[in-house]
Amino acid sequence: MLDPRDRVVMISGASRGIGRAVAERLLASGFLVSAGVREKRGLREDERLMVHRYDAESLESAAEWVAATMARFGRIQALVNAAGINPKATLEDADEAPLDRMWEVNVKGPLRLSRLSLPHLRACGEGRVATFASLSGKRVKNENVGYAISKFAVLALNQAIRREGWDAGIRATAICPSFVATDMTGWVKTVAPAEMIQPADLARLTETMLLLPANATVAELLVNCRFEELL
Repeated sequence: MLDPRDRVVMISGASRGIGRAVAERLLASGFLVSAGVREKRGLREDERLMVHRYDAESLESAAEWVAATMARFGRIQALVNAAGINPKATLEDADEAPLDRMWEVNVKGPLRLSRLSLPHLRACGEGRVATFASLSGKRVKNENVGYAISKFAVLALNQAIRREGWDAGIRATAICPSFVATDMTGWVKTVAPAEMIQPADLARLTETMLLLPANATVAELLVNCRFEELL
């Protein structure tokens, strides 16, 4: 396992939900955290935590955050792509605005951050990337095909990062949970929040993915709260 102490990690969507849980877990483990957020939501900077404005729909915002992280810490050794949205976009919807926004946030957001951080991840020789996809990126089980399309694309992005970064020691994992007890699943009536995956458990799994050695890489991690036939 890699030593987490003073490893610099960038985490998008770090002010709430899964991203917030990951940030708290990694800080407690000894990482130096650069948190990319729309709103601080109580996050307070200190010597180990940098909080920076990040808009997943803006290339300029992504570039500014990466540059600020390098200016503060001098290195980037890991990236966690946790920012995401889930408006409804069904197959028969004529209004493509929700699909377009999911493509910007869920796909182009992590694509840009991965591209911009790749030189720094290469430079450290043991870069790690964890990107939150979804089980919706493995199969379609509800009418929100737009969300599934975006998460299928995230799995392709993860494969590209693994391919491009392998020889430089970069390892990448797509984490694919089902229902997670966050505000994004507030609409779900079929599974009680207590029965859903808890963000803290995903944070623990994320930490493990970031610390595994190069010869024990996990390409995709499927996490479910209910029985489902193996994919």
